[in-house]
Amino acid sequence: MLAWILTFFIIALVAGLLGFTGIMSAAAGVAKFLFIIFLVLFVVSILIHLFQRSK
Repeated sequence: MLAWILTFFIIALVAGLLGFTGIMSAAAGVAKFLFIIFLVLFVVSILIHLFQRSK
């Protein structure tokens, strides 16, 4: 599960870097959308990991 957390975090960082810095202005909208999606998946993965650990 920790591998998924790190994967979502890295993908969110890359998508945010591409979307919010203007490096790829043509794909900025897609990158911002992907940033939000993978950031949500990252947070959900952390919460699942924490709740499974506490049981």
